[in-house]
Amino acid sequence: MSRGDAPLFGRVTIIGFGLIGSSLARALRRDGVAREIIGCDADAGVRRSATRLKLADRMMSDAGKAVSGADLIVVAVPQSGYAAVGKALAGKLKRGAIVTDVGSIKSAVVRTLGGRLGTDIHLVPGHPIAGTENSGPAAGFADLFAGRWCVLTPPPATKRQAIAKVRQMWLRCGMRVAVMDAEHHDRVLAITSHVPHLIAYTIVNTVSDLESHMQAEVIKFAASGFRDFTRVAASNPVMWRDIFLNNRDAVLEMMGRLYEDIALLQKAIRNGDGATLHRVFTRSRRIRRSIVQAKQD
Repeated sequence: MSRGDAPLFGRVTIIGFGLIGSSLARALRRDGVAREIIGCDADAGVRRSATRLKLADRMMSDAGKAVSGADLIVVAVPQSGYAAVGKALAGKLKRGAIVTDVGSIKSAVVRTLGGRLGTDIHLVPGHPIAGTENSGPAAGFADLFAGRWCVLTPPPATKRQAIAKVRQMWLRCGMRVAVMDAEHHDRVLAITSHVPHLIAYTIVNTVSDLESHMQAEVIKFAASGFRDFTRVAASNPVMWRDIFLNNRDAVLEMMGRLYEDIALLQKAIRNGDGATLHRVFTRSRRIRRSIVQAKQD
């Protein structure tokens, strides 16, 4: 889409101005997707930073007031804050408003928000699969979404027009968009994102438990693989705590599979079984090449 296209929405309210919320505000303004952007965050420091960076036309602390007259509301807070946001929004949304979100767990969104919003409100849960280890309004940037995937998981009764508008918003931000069932999304993300983060947190935590002289040497001689783990493990701890608690079934399922594969490699190393190691490593290499070919590296 060209940046000269007419706005999709009159007023957009973004609740939560961390990395994703602030990046979306930048992208919406850059691409002319909204005539007016209202920002909302409970943290006064975040509001001051967003105001200084001119990310919204107005920054507010009260979610109920911030959504007044909004055509689109984007929930961009940690998953543990959804219930409070849903309570604040109840009875405050204009008829026909669209509510979406940017969270990494989708099956919990309908349970948390769906029953609170009203029958004339359109809920279109979404997950822009993009991010960095940094957080806060200053960490955001408009190109964060370029070339990445956004997954929408609307409930069956959601009107097609509402889904189409949210889809169009993410397309204009430079994303590719897929639609799938919420539970399927959560299982896919458990292995592509959630378990890798859990592994990273575990490995880095293991280093923190080493003797001081060994810890210092690990940090000093950190190879690229370990550096990548530390980057991932630097992600927002509140957000990732909420992800694991809200997607526990899918994460535990994928961890069970991981344990089986680790046991296979452990046995191969113990037995000097180079053929098994070579077979597993070769198959893993093909997956990496597929990711590169799909331009998701």
